[in-house]
Amino acid sequence: MSVLKVIELLASSEKSWEDAANNAVKMASKTVKEIRSVYIKEMSLKVKGNNIVEYRVNAKVTFEVVE
Repeated sequence: MSVLKVIELLASSEKSWEDAANNAVKMASKTVKEIRSVYIKEMSLKVKGNNIVEYRVNAKVTFEVVE
């Protein structure tokens, strides 16, 4: 039986939501091993001068806890 844990991260990118999600995985993988899945809970934008300047995601990262 596997034990799974979920953490919530906020990540951003100047390129796209996909890149922001990728950044969330990169951040999590620095301290977490065995990442199983990522659920994007929310997406938002930062706008300045009628232009999109930042894509943001709120991601739930699920990983296996190794005993």
